[in-house]
Amino acid sequence: MAENTSHKSYRPLCVLTFKLNIFLTGMNPFYFHAVNVILHCLVTLVLMYTCDKAVFRNRGLAFATALLFAVHPIHTEAVAGIVGRADVLACLLFLLAFLSYNRSVDQHHVGECFPPTTSPFFLLLSLFLGTCAMLVKETGITVFGVCLVYDFFSLSHKQEKSATCTVRSNGVIHQRGPQQPASPQPPSLPAHPHRENGKQHRFPHRGAWGGCHSPSPPEPKSSGFPVSPRAVWSLMRYLTARSNRNFLLTMRPFLKRAALVISYVIVILYFRLWLMGGSMPLFSEQDNPASFSPYILTRFLTYSYLLAFNVWLLLAPVTLCYDWQVGSIPLVETIWDVRNLATILLAVVMTLLSLHCLAAFKRLEHKEVLVGLVFLVFPFIPASNLFFRVGFVVAERVLYMPSMGYCILFVHGLRKLCTCLNRWGATTLTVCTALLLLLFSWKTVKQNEIWLSRESLFRSGVQTLPHNAKVHYNYANFLKDQGRNREAIYHYRTALRLYPRHASALNNLGTLTRDTAEAKMYYQRALQLNPQHNRALFNLGNLLKSQERKEEAINLLKDSIKYGPEFADAYSSLASLLAEQERFKEAEEIYQAGIKNCPDSSDLHNNYGVFLVDTGSPEKAVAHYQQAITLSPSHHVAMGNLGRLYRSLGDNSVAEEWYKRFSSSHLHSVLLSNLLQALDAIDKALQLKPKDPKVISELFFTKGNQLREQNLLDKAFESYKAAVELNPDQAQAWMNMGGIQHIKGNYVSARAYYERALQLVPDSKLLQENLAKLDRLEKRLQEVREKDQT
Repeated sequence: MAENTSHKSYRPLCVLTFKLNIFLTGMNPFYFHAVNVILHCLVTLVLMYTCDKAVFRNRGLAFATALLFAVHPIHTEAVAGIVGRADVLACLLFLLAFLSYNRSVDQHHVGECFPPTTSPFFLLLSLFLGTCAMLVKETGITVFGVCLVYDFFSLSHKQEKSATCTVRSNGVIHQRGPQQPASPQPPSLPAHPHRENGKQHRFPHRGAWGGCHSPSPPEPKSSGFPVSPRAVWSLMRYLTARSNRNFLLTMRPFLKRAALVISYVIVILYFRLWLMGGSMPLFSEQDNPASFSPYILTRFLTYSYLLAFNVWLLLAPVTLCYDWQVGSIPLVETIWDVRNLATILLAVVMTLLSLHCLAAFKRLEHKEVLVGLVFLVFPFIPASNLFFRVGFVVAERVLYMPSMGYCILFVHGLRKLCTCLNRWGATTLTVCTALLLLLFSWKTVKQNEIWLSRESLFRSGVQTLPHNAKVHYNYANFLKDQGRNREAIYHYRTALRLYPRHASALNNLGTLTRDTAEAKMYYQRALQLNPQHNRALFNLGNLLKSQERKEEAINLLKDSIKYGPEFADAYSSLASLLAEQERFKEAEEIYQAGIKNCPDSSDLHNNYGVFLVDTGSPEKAVAHYQQAITLSPSHHVAMGNLGRLYRSLGDNSVAEEWYKRFSSSHLHSVLLSNLLQALDAIDKALQLKPKDPKVISELFFTKGNQLREQNLLDKAFESYKAAVELNPDQAQAWMNMGGIQHIKGNYVSARAYYERALQLVPDSKLLQENLAKLDRLEKRLQEVREKDQT
């Protein structure tokens, strides 16, 4: 946390849930996703309860809000991505903290008109839940700002009611001012608005905020947007009048709560700053290009446009992507950029909504707009670049909490529209809303399909944002891991064309280049852009080592360790190079430093064991070989080394046991060897004649796969046939045999093999689809034969 390279995200409660997942269900990803979905359902239910109790006070509108929230496609990343649990869980705690705070100043527990009776327990519970939300994700702390704004408006509402509390007696309305006793005035007072010193005072409207005065006749509905010069002037007079001593006295409970909450927030923020080492995280230009612009105007215009862009994602989530960095949204560098119109439109809408809130504040109406705005704005403030630089341009997951405010405003707007429309218009609006919910549901399902695998996720990024260098880089990394080097090189080069300053792309491209001169050029360019790129330093050091430029290689490898102290390969490479030069003491120090900084590296322990054997300390080497096998139970190299070591020590029985384990593990590693050498490796493995028939069956099945990829279908079929003879339960082999017969046109045989595989895996959708395709082909053939006969 104290290092500048840290992202400074202290989220212990979120990490704790992952620990519990592993403790209870292991590393099975299903249960991680199940927990995320359950949390999303809980958030939806708590949001519905919040809207019912604190916003609309209408179950139908609360249900509509929760339904819109549940199916909104913007939530896909937060729910489908496991690490998105931080946003979902923080949102749940955010709502619970808000409800607890609201309960602590519950307006239903009132002695007189004002002030309400507070509950210290629920106030402390709110502080606790808000802290938990922050310990899940940093944005959780914004709940305290939401609570204070809500509290201020609620208390101001109560203060106004205390000043104008009315009762009805014998059909006559009586009013007392803030300094008058509670006894009613004489019944001879005329039933018209109260006059004092010749000035007329209006009664406040009784709206959804509730009231302590007796019901009064409803006033006519106002048409249009309730912001008028008269309302603003009335508001100004009202705010000026409230600055008297009585207002301060009546606001005292709120001020005490605000002082407590603000003091608490300052303390926990100071604690977080202390954890962060007193510094903010460092991000690269590719993470947030606007924040690195030297021009204030560019930063201001781009940040403002990003606000409008995020709102557009909530309104119309058509284009969604897991990563919006590096060129996804070009900088807004001039005031003549047409995108500034979106910024201006957003500013106008937010200004009108704010004025609407202020005008309704005097009239004690429309709490829905207030709650919607604070739920929309406050949780997004940490991601807005307003107070500090963030490490992304746009992140859909951070819109999870603000989307609550959007849903509230959307449903409130629908209700207002319905009141302005006739019966048929309201019906049409209801149907359109239902269609929108269905469309959102369909989009959410399609987005979930993208998150099914690493390949589908990265490929979708390339398809959605082809001008984004980061998605090309990520997809190239995946292709490199899969051994599809030609495709990987293409996407690395595309990433560099879009963003020439991508040091990691240059480094990775160098590792795929066979020409050492070209590879060296890529590494050097990467280091020019980022002199502290530990991988480029490591790769260039190894390249120079192979060219016998050992002193330069040693310096580069030392720098690689300096800038990447947890990079185990750099320790091994440097120590082996020093050992070659017979600088054994330095080499041992490097190994020990590596094991201290990378205790979970099995290769480092194995290499250190080899070094200890070579330098005459075989007894110490045993412990490191065993530690390597403990960390990686399939580490066949360490097993072979340990067997040879025990044989040299004269313990032949133990050596034989390790040799057996080595043979079994080596056989498994052969199955995972490079595709270009797979057939040769499999044949060598078959020559070892393993005793387990299932192992031999697996070898024949793998050989069949390699032959099938080379379009040698007959040889592949024979390999699959040998596999099922040794292991009749090999369903995939039966299915592949059916596929080969399907391709060759032997539909009867293909059906038999498909049905045999389906008996083993009756839920296989792929087998069912293949059988359906076979049915369609046979039906077409039958139709052709009947035509030929006629």
